[in-house]
Amino acid sequence: MPRLSPDTPFLHPGAEVVASTFGPWCEVGAGSRIQNSSFGAYAYCDRLADIANTSVGAFSNIAALTRIGPTDHPLTSAALHHFHYRSASYWDDTPDDEAFFAARHARRTVLGPDCWIGHGAIVKPEVTVGAGAVVASGAVVTKDVAPFLIVAGNPARPLRARFPEAIADRLLALAWWDWPHDRLRAALEDFRRLPAEAFLDAHGG
Repeated sequence: MPRLSPDTPFLHPGAEVVASTFGPWCEVGAGSRIQNSSFGAYAYCDRLADIANTSVGAFSNIAALTRIGPTDHPLTSAALHHFHYRSASYWDDTPDDEAFFAARHARRTVLGPDCWIGHGAIVKPEVTVGAGAVVASGAVVTKDVAPFLIVAGNPARPLRARFPEAIADRLLALAWWDWPHDRLRAALEDFRRLPAEAFLDAHGG
């Protein structure tokens, strides 16, 4: 694994980044495409992830071949094809339809802190995946996912909660994903060795 930086994201070969921002300690996998998105601290995606119009929470774990916030074609128009909004590619005398793109960019997908988006999963526009939630491999998420919930399938449906409600509430209140880098390091062995409830007891959650 590369040595990550607090200053600039580590971009693997072939990664394409357009109109996007990154917090410290971020990583973008080989061949991934990031457009009009923001990555919180420590967030990363594996190879060939395609992420658009998305607010990626701190510590988000995004597996390979995922699509987050994939753009839709205009279902109510006479044509689905993009010639009528990417028009400058086809005619010299007309620009692209900037209003269409502005509306598309406004349809934000939100990934909460420390969520896990599994291999090949799709998370649709205007969906929020809560803190610590898990989207199983190959799932297609069309509705919001509650914090610490595991979902799977097409369309994605709840499988089970990761923790009892009381533990989930304590984790949300502790919000360890907001801790500074040195505090994370001080608690590293507890992250490695303690189950969630014991971790909460040790760290005042």
